[in-house]
Formats: sequence, structure tokens, C-alpha cells
Amino acid sequence: MTAIPLKEVGIHLRPKDNVAVAIRNIPAETKIQIDGVTLLLPSPVRMGHKFAVQPIKEGDPITKYGQTIGFAGRNIHPGEHVHVHNVILGKFERDYAYSTEVPLPPPPPATQRSFMGYDRGSSKPEHLRYGTRNYIAIISTVNCSAATSKYVAEKLRSLDVLKNFPNVDGILPIVHKHGCAMAYGGDDHKQLDRTLAGFARHPNVAAYILIGLGCETGQAAHLIENEHLDLIQINADKKKPLVLSIQECGGIGKTVEAGVKAVIDMLPKANDVRRVQVDAKHIILGTNCGGSDGNSGVTANPALGVASDLIVQQGGTSILGETTEIYGAEHLLTRRAVTKEVGEKLVERIKWWEWYTSIFGVEINNNPSVGNKEGGLTTIYEKSLGAIAKAGSTAMVDVVHYAEPVTKKGFVVMDTPGYDPVSMTGIVAGGANVLVFTTGRGSVFGCKPSPSIKVATNSPLYKHMEGDMDINAGRVLEGVPVEEVGKEIFEKILSVASGEKTKSEINGVGEEEFAPWGIGPTL
Repeated sequence: MTAIPLKEVGIHLRPKDNVAVAIRNIPAETKIQIDGVTLLLPSPVRMGHKFAVQPIKEGDPITKYGQTIGFAGRNIHPGEHVHVHNVILGKFERDYAYSTEVPLPPPPPATQRSFMGYDRGSSKPEHLRYGTRNYIAIISTVNCSAATSKYVAEKLRSLDVLKNFPNVDGILPIVHKHGCAMAYGGDDHKQLDRTLAGFARHPNVAAYILIGLGCETGQAAHLIENEHLDLIQINADKKKPLVLSIQECGGIGKTVEAGVKAVIDMLPKANDVRRVQVDAKHIILGTNCGGSDGNSGVTANPALGVASDLIVQQGGTSILGETTEIYGAEHLLTRRAVTKEVGEKLVERIKWWEWYTSIFGVEINNNPSVGNKEGGLTTIYEKSLGAIAKAGSTAMVDVVHYAEPVTKKGFVVMDTPGYDPVSMTGIVAGGANVLVFTTGRGSVFGCKPSPSIKVATNSPLYKHMEGDMDINAGRVLEGVPVEEVGKEIFEKILSVASGEKTKSEINGVGEEEFAPWGIGPTL
């Protein structure tokens, strides 16, 4: 068999890397030529998986992206499949080199871009003022009122009330499994309040009501007082949000009746809101990856990084979450921190996660899922190095806690778990008005009230699940420049912000994915 050039079957990301990544399935006994050397693959290597391009001794680092992703568990021969069977995680020292490689601010854009969005008015702070959707939310304070909150929305849908209000995108029940059996005023209580408040005051929400049971720990009064929810957005004549208690109303039926009436009363004013031209600097982009594979860090995530940079160049904001998928790559971000203090905030969160996972007897390397490993990801270090590519190349201007309002312009890190629904719930609560979600295995994620753009990392996935994928970044493996796909994502962000429906919205996905992060014990 004649040796074929590496570029036809794989990609060698950095000159110092001792592995290459397959861009398609490679049969056993394939001969591959790289830098004048011929490799023989003794076994098949699937798309997204790695193979050695040089001998690697037991204990030596495995390098991808020019960084350590693990260590050889035994001697590895050139051409050999490199994965969980012959790689161990190990530990290595990271030099955080705070603020030593802070990028210069991007130059002014050649054209100041805009989108057609909702301006909630000058009484709102800038990070809460500009929306991309127009929902009315029914927010459950506790799981005990979740069903009732959904019944209100279902009743309104059965009445087809929105047929006369075309400018309202939907009636959105926000329900969850939390709200009680936690320490009153404790960390979990405060974090749940912060998350619910983030959805209540979200720029994509025109108005909302709160529904509780009445006896829960997560009292609506506590939420209103501690998060200063002093006004319903479109009802400035009211001094406090409308709160319905099932116990006070006299049961589910009466609460549903009251909730339906309240929403119907809100609809005319919500419908009066019209899209107007808004500068792209008001985009707050939430990024996430889920169902990742070995090509996520090669195609979709770097392309999203290009789009993130373009948003920042316009004066906007890009949020990177999933702290457990920054682990092992955080030293690359601390170098980009605008100040040492910002870099130290990220490292403090990394150390917290090491402590937090240890008290449950697990380790952060448990993060790569079965599907991740099937797709070629071997260790959390490898996953993280690919994941942070979503953040582009601009300076890290802030690090915030889960669901904390994001007020800085530029690239911001939010401390969230890696689990997609929980991560995105916090990011949306922080104010993200558009989401981009990359996937190599096929996630169908959505998170109302913010539209979620899905980017496939490889062409077979895109073609197989085209009804769920918005953009095919797999074209990078076929020779299309990453920058071109990144610009495509940027244009899609502006189009979706202006009202174009994403595939997840067309499929009705996004109501069940609200998943607040509960960090403490259930009492």
C-alpha cells in the first residue's frame, strides 16, 4: 500500500505535538506519510481520535495543541491509537504567569454592525436593556408550584391567546426541582434567588409573575427583597412583582385561574414592544459545548472563538462557562487576564472545584462523558484545551460567580459546572441574550428565553442531524478556513438576534432545560 499524505486523513495541530487527529475514519494497516516519515497504523482510528506521530515513552507527556493533555501509560509506538487504554491523566505544574500576555484591544471594526432587537428603555441598566426575544415568564419559586406554573402556560396555549399578540414570542413556564430543603439565607438559597432573578429581569423577558406554594424555604418575598425585584418590566405602575401562592389562592385551580388572568392582562403591553435597530455592542453571547468529540477543539470551538472575537470587537460581550472544562488549561487564560486580580479570581475557582469534587470522592477528570470518549476525547486536560477555544483571543476582563450579572464588556468567564443545562442556565441568568452551542456527538440543546444556535463539529453529524444543527463547522476538516466559519457564526448570531428562529426554537426545545445549580446538601 502506498503511503498517503497526513493531510488527507489527519491534522497535526502544532509542530511540537506528538499526536495527530483523524479527520475521518482510518482503516487498520493504513500507511501515512508525515515530514518524510511513513507511519503504519496497526489498528483502525476513528474520526476525532488520536494516533502517535513519533515514539512516546512511558511517563512522557502526550501533547496536543502544543500543550500537555496527559501522560503515556506505557510505551507508545508511531502510528498507534492514543486513547484511554494507553494514556493516564497525571499532574503537572501550571505557570499562571498572570497578565503576562494580555492581548491589545481589537482595532475598531471596519463597519459598526447592528441587529433588530428590543430596547427595554433607559430605566434599565445597559446589560439588561437590549433583548433578542419577547417572552412573558411564569416563574415557579419551588418545585411544589412547578406543575401549577406549567398548567397556567398550558391553559393559555389552549386558549390560543397569542394569535392576537404576534409580537410576543411565547408564554414561558420556568420550573425546577429546587426551592426548599436548603438552609434559609444560605449559599444555595442565595444562588437560586440570583438565578430566578436573572430570568425575571432578563432582557428577553417583557414581564413575569411568580408562583409559589406558600410554605417553601425559597419564599418569593425573600427573592424580591434580596434581588430587588421591585418592578414588573412593563407594569411600572406596580411597586412589586405579582406573586401567587397556591395556599393563599385556595389550591391549584384557583391559582391557575389567577395566573391566566394576570398574563392576559400583561399581553397588550408586551405586544406593544417592537423591534428596533440596536448596535451589535449590546450582544451578550453565551457559549457552551456539549456532546463534544475530538474535533470540537479543531473546528467548531475555534470557529466560535473567531465569532466571539468579532462580538468583542463590536463592543459586545462573550461569556465562557464550564469551569470544570477549563481545568488544565486555566494557565492559558490567566496570562490573558487584564489584571492579576482577575486571573486570581479564576484560579480561586479552580482550587474551589478541586476541593468541592474531593469531598464527594470524585475527580474533575470524571468529566469527559462516555460519548466524549467515544468521540476521541481522552482526558479533561484535552477537553479543556479544546473548550477554551470558544473564548477566542481577546483579554479576559472578568470572572464572575454562577448566575451573577455580567456587566463588563469583552471576554468574561462565569463559574459554572460543565453539565450543559446547568451551565447555560447560569449564563442566561447572567444576561446572555444569544447562545451558541457546539457539539460533536449531537446535542439538541435549547434554553429559552435566549435562542440557541447549534454548531456541528463534523459534516457526518451535520448531515445526520440537519434538523437540529444550524451551522456545519465540519467544513474546516474539508479545507474551509476556521476564520470563514467563524464569520458565518457571527452573521448567524446577528440574524438570530434579529428574530430568525434557530433549529432548537423550530423544534420547540428550551423550556425543560432550565436547571439551576444546587451546590449544597438537600436537607
